[in-house]
Amino acid sequence: MLSGIRLANLSREKVFPMGREAILQGENSPNEEDKSLRPQSISEMVGQLEVRERLKVVVDAAVKRDEPLGHILFDGPPGLGKTTFATCIPKDLGVNFQLTSGPALQAPKDLVPYLTNADEKSILFIDEIHRLPKAVEEYLYTAMEDFRIDIVLGEGTNARTINLQIKPFTLIGATTRSGMLTAPLRDRFPLREHLDFYTHEELAEIIRRNSRKLDVTIDDDASLEISKRSRGTPRVANNRLRWIRDYVTSKADGHITLQLAQDAMAMQEIDSLGLDNQDRKYLNTIIRVFAGGPAGIEAIAHTMNAAPETLADEVEPFLLRSELLVRTPRGRMVTTKSVEHIQKMIAAKSKGLLD
Repeated sequence: MLSGIRLANLSREKVFPMGREAILQGENSPNEEDKSLRPQSISEMVGQLEVRERLKVVVDAAVKRDEPLGHILFDGPPGLGKTTFATCIPKDLGVNFQLTSGPALQAPKDLVPYLTNADEKSILFIDEIHRLPKAVEEYLYTAMEDFRIDIVLGEGTNARTINLQIKPFTLIGATTRSGMLTAPLRDRFPLREHLDFYTHEELAEIIRRNSRKLDVTIDDDASLEISKRSRGTPRVANNRLRWIRDYVTSKADGHITLQLAQDAMAMQEIDSLGLDNQDRKYLNTIIRVFAGGPAGIEAIAHTMNAAPETLADEVEPFLLRSELLVRTPRGRMVTTKSVEHIQKMIAAKSKGLLD
């Protein structure tokens, strides 16, 4: 079994100096304002109905059997609620919760304090689990299946391995790139859930609920308008809501109307489809410089003076999903819908408007 952990002696105080409070309140914890908008239980969540119903079943079964919950893997684009589900589950179970991320665990020794500090039936959440180094991933295998880890004491010829039993726990992993997970790790999760984008109505309900948490009133048509410009993503909707709250506090009486929501989005250059200035610049570059395409990502990036990775990872996914852009073997091409929208935005901007 892979080890590589060098420990000086068996003293728990020296071997495992990291206490649970340090883990729970570490730099990976969600910020306070973000936590204030998060639902506190699965029943409070909006959207992802099928996922919620399946999770309610396994949580209820674990409570009735008084057993640890099976390991769970969440995958999907950023901002859809993977961390929210992970924080709601331990609250519904009434168990302790530890949080870390794949990049923070660079060696097996970084994982040991989380596993040894885990209470029975507690939750360990690893965000961006696809970024775990191979050595750490393999070290997790026996911990997930047999609830034991191997620790090497001493160095050189005096080194010896101790097999340490740990308390049964639940691992929840979250990833935005499930294809990068190895099959052995993926197969060790009995429950795998994919989170999809939200409808306008679901986002509007989230916006109405969070406006009350932010102590601001909002009209129903304004919440629906914000939802249409939020890319089907609750995190984006919350960011839009925070900006509009600041806008109406500064420019009006603090109540969000449809007109004020539109004015605030216009100031931030967010159009009716949820595109920002960079999105429109990308599409306009292909239309104006490359006659609509096809064009290679490198050529587009150089023309825009932007990094190709930024365009591929941050700009293109929403444009592809919105049917404004297509990828072909010869390069990127805009669609008729994209051309019509850009022409409309250029006309609106010339009039000092951004619908």
